[in-house]
Amino acid sequence: MPPRERSRHIFTKGTRLDDLGEDELFLTERKSFPFEQLSDSEAHVVEAGDTLWTLAGRYYRGLPRPSGLWWVIADFQPQPIHDPTVELAVGSIVVVPSLRVVEERVFSSERRLTG
Repeated sequence: MPPRERSRHIFTKGTRLDDLGEDELFLTERKSFPFEQLSDSEAHVVEAGDTLWTLAGRYYRGLPRPSGLWWVIADFQPQPIHDPTVELAVGSIVVVPSLRVVEERVFSSERRLTG
């Protein structure tokens, strides 16, 4: 089954292992969307209860499955967040790429890996 549209796995290489007579696709490395200074990014000051999921749901409202885009915010930090279950420190800054960047740059066909 192919990854869902706007899944982080659309940026993943796949390798097929059919030497056992099974045609299975195994996902390997994923091309992340690294941080860069962009004029339309928002510096969000973390409040109690904020998670990557709630931030994505708030900032990407209007897109399909907005909370599912938590990984965009996690990748985009100057120091990427590798474990989305880690509690965000109240008062810390989370840089949120704009909706324009998500639509035009994060999901550009040039970023997709083939394999």
